[in-house]
Amino acid sequence: MKITDLLKKDTIILNLSSRSKPGVIDELINKLDEAGRLNDRDGFKKAILAREEQSTTGIGEGIAIPHAKTSAVKEPSIVFGRTQEGLDYESLDGQPTHLFFMIAASEGANQTHLETLSRLSSFLMDKNFRNKLESAKSEDDIIEAINAKEAEEEDEESDDETSESKILAITACPTGIAHTYMAADKLKDTAKEMGINIKVQTNGSSGVKNRLTEKDIAEADAIIIAADTKVETAPFKGKPVIEVPVAKAIHEPEKLLERAVKKDAPIHQGSGSSERSEKEGGQRSGIYKHLMNGVSNMLPFVVGGGILIAISFLFGINAADPESEQYNRFAEMLSIIGGGKAFFLLVPVLAGFIASSIADRPGFAPGMVGGLIAITTGVAEASGGSGFLGGLIAGFLAGYLTLGIKKVLTGLPDMLDGLKTVLFYPVLSIFATGMIMLMINPPLTQLYTSVLGWLEGMGGTNLALVGLLLGGMMALDMGGPINKAAYTFGLAMIDAENYEFIAAIMAGGMVPPLAMGIATLIFKHKFTKQEREAGKTALPLGAFFITEGAIPFAAADPARVIPSVVIGSAIAGSLTMVFSIELFAPHGGIFVFPLVEGGWYLYTLAILVGAFVSAIIVGFLKKDLRKA
Repeated sequence: MKITDLLKKDTIILNLSSRSKPGVIDELINKLDEAGRLNDRDGFKKAILAREEQSTTGIGEGIAIPHAKTSAVKEPSIVFGRTQEGLDYESLDGQPTHLFFMIAASEGANQTHLETLSRLSSFLMDKNFRNKLESAKSEDDIIEAINAKEAEEEDEESDDETSESKILAITACPTGIAHTYMAADKLKDTAKEMGINIKVQTNGSSGVKNRLTEKDIAEADAIIIAADTKVETAPFKGKPVIEVPVAKAIHEPEKLLERAVKKDAPIHQGSGSSERSEKEGGQRSGIYKHLMNGVSNMLPFVVGGGILIAISFLFGINAADPESEQYNRFAEMLSIIGGGKAFFLLVPVLAGFIASSIADRPGFAPGMVGGLIAITTGVAEASGGSGFLGGLIAGFLAGYLTLGIKKVLTGLPDMLDGLKTVLFYPVLSIFATGMIMLMINPPLTQLYTSVLGWLEGMGGTNLALVGLLLGGMMALDMGGPINKAAYTFGLAMIDAENYEFIAAIMAGGMVPPLAMGIATLIFKHKFTKQEREAGKTALPLGAFFITEGAIPFAAADPARVIPSVVIGSAIAGSLTMVFSIELFAPHGGIFVFPLVEGGWYLYTLAILVGAFVSAIIVGFLKKDLRKA
């Protein structure tokens, strides 16, 4: 049965005269009654109003579908109404409603009728279809648009019957907290709308969820990898593989899924990890991916070790020193675990995982050794070596040296393949990386200590400007490469025992979600109901330093939201520098506020000032939905 078997020209109103929800309901019911589709007009209205009392049938996107199933209906029917101006129908998104489909189902309506009515609801999710209904000049145009849409869907269904696609996807971001799951949800929701069969594996901070099986891979038509960190891709040999940054899955899921269905992707040749092509426009380079693989694997050491160090300071700044009057054995143990062990591993782990991202498993050992040389071998006056700078260089050096060694050894006889990974690769790559690092690390150490000395010598206006820059960077792409660059710099400063910079960075990262949460509370009429609900979630995310909580707002309205939160974050970062705030923990948000040196109340003030400034700016810039 077609929808136009239920919707006839005599139940179409091209220009509704009513300007209120009750008026529209009455007008649509009258049209049905005049067309002879009702047994009892008042009984049908009572059923419609009873349904509206349960929850509004204004589903958003300018659409309302009031409906009822009752014996008051003589013949299953649909009445269509339209108003160009739009009116308040108490829609879920708070936007004006333009298109109305009132569904009248009789008590005896069969399954075919009900399936037809439900099919209409899915059609209305298509923006192009809605546009055709809004621009129709006559009743015939409405009927033609609906018939065309049904024919289009039938063609797609017949295509699906002969070539049903099964798409696999993997999502992963450096921290594995927000982007990973947002991308997965977006792909799944969009695939459902497009009628595509998809399974998504998430490589999050708590581990791999919904893991792809050998059977899944064997049956897959294409694989989407939306990741900013290393993803093992060896099992996908022979399959079309699309590799993009995780943000692409959040903002362009339709394009990715269309490419996957068409198999518009290179055939994977079976290398061990994802290596994104740099030729595709808009994609991040391999260097960024390798760096983020190092940073994401280093983060547990940073957070765990940093917070343990910070807790040790609660017993006194010098409580871990046996020669100090403040000495406390428990504080010393915390300092040994956090600073002496966990923090000692930061640079080697960073270098090791950068190298393994480049050269797979053979790169890990030379990367670790190179990172260790970076922090233990330098010049006499700098016991910490070249620190993060040396670790970064060691990681990339070890990775690309190992790739070169693997390429050189490809000509060995097959009988020696088993010796490559256990003997040749580790011996040659560790030797080459170690020798080069021993030669270049002394000058790197001098350069590193010079930069640290210059930063530590800053004061007053210069320091405030650095805080302004770091805070703004944290909000500019909310978890992207600029945000991670600022955070990585803060970690390097912690490693150098300079704690002011990470305080500015955390403040800047907390502001965006806090600001959007506050804005949805103050300027309710400038946000949809869905956004107001997201604002409630953004507040705790911001409080715990999860900047990604502001991404839904930035994605929906980047021109207004991003400049607003950058300004507030920059102000917060600058104020922490002005207040001389130091933070000994690199993560945790309000959880680590008791560990702030310089006054937790001043730190809180700096963050709240930044958040309210951003909230007010975005509230001023956004349009009032009541006037839309």
